[in-house]
Amino acid sequence: MTLSQGRSYLAIPGPSVVPDRVLQAMHRAAPNIYEGALVELTHGLVPDLRRVARTQGEVAMYIANGHGAWEAALSNVVAAGERVLCVATGRFGVGWGEMAQALGIEVDMVDFGLHAPLDPERVGAALRRDHAQKLKAVLISHVDTSTSVVNDVAAVRAELDRLGHPALLMVDCIASLACDRFEMDAWGVDVMVAASQKGLMLPPGMGFVFFNDHAAQSRKAMTRVSRYWDWQPRSRPELYYEYFNGTALTHHLYGLRVSLDMLHDEGMEQVWARHETLAQAIWAACDAWSSGGDLRLNVDDPAHRSRAVTAAALTAPDATRLRQWLSERAGVTLGIGLGMAPPGDPACDGFFRLGHMGHINAHMVLGMLSSVQAGMAALGIAHGAGGMDAATAIVADCA
Repeated sequence: MTLSQGRSYLAIPGPSVVPDRVLQAMHRAAPNIYEGALVELTHGLVPDLRRVARTQGEVAMYIANGHGAWEAALSNVVAAGERVLCVATGRFGVGWGEMAQALGIEVDMVDFGLHAPLDPERVGAALRRDHAQKLKAVLISHVDTSTSVVNDVAAVRAELDRLGHPALLMVDCIASLACDRFEMDAWGVDVMVAASQKGLMLPPGMGFVFFNDHAAQSRKAMTRVSRYWDWQPRSRPELYYEYFNGTALTHHLYGLRVSLDMLHDEGMEQVWARHETLAQAIWAACDAWSSGGDLRLNVDDPAHRSRAVTAAALTAPDATRLRQWLSERAGVTLGIGLGMAPPGDPACDGFFRLGHMGHINAHMVLGMLSSVQAGMAALGIAHGAGGMDAATAIVADCA
């Protein structure tokens, strides 16, 4: 028997749940892309995107996923043959470095593994080895979606400033924007990349690159930039089509207008507080379950965990068994353990991820957790008691 009929719940770390209001805004006839209401709507998106990123800098919008935003950011400030320092705390940190290598950029990698955040002192040591200060940029993930590790961005800026190193600080906020607290200007970030399908509560397909004056000067020094990725016309278009170097992604723009309205109506401080509380409820349940079984969270210290995604492990193949049961029997889809083991390795079946980003509330998270607990019980997966009591106590304390 299955109980999966009804509205399904996609609890993966992106794409996240798209609000009905956003879907309704997108469900409309195609607009005029040359003049009129769409043009004015697009102009109004820019200041509200800046408010989410906490920056006075510029923003360029792209028809692209997060990987496209990686390439766009690199293409504007780093040329083939130049060097960057890539700081990895999971598969996506490594992936940004691989993107740079594919562009002909030399990459110095500092890999902190899969369970811990970056160590600013080790990053500083790598910068000190760059005696001639040839490194053009430091690439870090604010949150690595594969491991759920959150990194101290401001600490890396402090190392750069302490050493007087001119490298740009470039940050991947694809998983974290509008979920984990992020302060672009206050933390000294020069370039930030994001995408539409997570905290911004849209379908995939829209990428963003935010940049400050320091990064803009680096762009001006480039001898060649891809016409498509060039952020200069996109960030300060003279003609509307320059926003997207061609046809606008019209229906995403209608949805983005509504999602930004929702974020700012709630207020960014409240958005962050909501994600904080719901993440703590998830961790409380997982801690209780782990007391009598094999379940463990990927990151031991809560201070180093993302408020948008939680990576966890079970004895293989129990994680895969649990995901399949939840999808088939309860209508809940959890994320795979991406990057936690080589593709095809049976160890992959020992990891899963809980997405809790964007358009989520208490009953969604508590329902997901209850389903996870039911799945472990149904499959005979050992787990401690009191998981739901622990989670509901967190929610009750907040109410």
